[in-house]
Amino acid sequence: MYALFKPFLFLLSPETAHRVTVFFLDLAAALPPVRWLLKRWYCLENKSLERGVLGLRFPNPVGLAAGFDKDGKHIEGLACLGFGFVEVGTVTPRPQDGNPRPRLFRLPADRALINRMGFNNEGLEALVARLKKYRETTPPGAGPVIGGNIGKNKTTPNEEAENDYILCFEALFPWVDYFVVNVSSPNTPGLRALQEKEPLTRLLNLLQEKNNAKSAPKPILLKIAPDLSDEQLDDIASIVRDTGLAGVIATNTTIAREPLRTTPAEIEKIGAGGLSGAPLRERSTVVIRRLRELLGAEPVIIGVGGIDSAAAAQEKLAAGANLVQVYSGLVYEGPSLVRQILKNIPH
Repeated sequence: MYALFKPFLFLLSPETAHRVTVFFLDLAAALPPVRWLLKRWYCLENKSLERGVLGLRFPNPVGLAAGFDKDGKHIEGLACLGFGFVEVGTVTPRPQDGNPRPRLFRLPADRALINRMGFNNEGLEALVARLKKYRETTPPGAGPVIGGNIGKNKTTPNEEAENDYILCFEALFPWVDYFVVNVSSPNTPGLRALQEKEPLTRLLNLLQEKNNAKSAPKPILLKIAPDLSDEQLDDIASIVRDTGLAGVIATNTTIAREPLRTTPAEIEKIGAGGLSGAPLRERSTVVIRRLRELLGAEPVIIGVGGIDSAAAAQEKLAAGANLVQVYSGLVYEGPSLVRQILKNIPH
């Protein structure tokens, strides 16, 4: 069905196409007969697909990466598409518009996207209100696992970034199942400097201190960039061990631009931003494999980057990922991608 609509969606700008898509998804999910049909088409309910990861029960190992539903507006609709988990955010304490448009670009020849969204979101208060309403109206154990991806506001200097992450952590704690600390987006100036060993260790220790003071601590993961050197990956593994972090999400978008089929002139015209999609597949898998070697069996790795087929998902799992996430692949394959992966990975 998506194949029929895709040419029309690709006539629209990527952001407009996204808004149109989620509008109709929400509309469909609000109508019980249509919601039932969507679940029949897209959901693959099979007990053998369940995963016990992070001390949580995941209905299946395929999730939606952060960025698609920044403000937690579409969880009910996304639950109809078969996701085992949905990661909301990246959220910042205060609302922000993000970078000027256009800021999202398709690269059809490469089955890829470039974005420089800049953490556009409605802010922490709005997300908390939506998650609270969702939790209060959804039976326990129903729906996907929900992760909260947290970041800092653009106007917050790096020296004060810890305050933003703590604010997000405390406010979201009752409403999400796990947390992701995002210090790896290339679209907030200076953010990736927080991946350096000293500031990152300090930030994660502070969050873990707050977490361990709770009666029932929740898993905290770190989302990293694919552009880290082997030495930096060694540091990440050391930090994960030293801070007792639950695991890593590998990887965010890349600032690299090779190799691409899209012409250099087109790439130059698009400008800055993080590249996602098929060109990221190999590098993200390399990072996952390296991290698994460094971390051993226990810390969790969620693999993301270039997953647009069951084969790509299985590649991540074979490299050492416990779970996988998709995003850009949905743009090119449509919502049936989730079911396709689940039908073809080992149960």
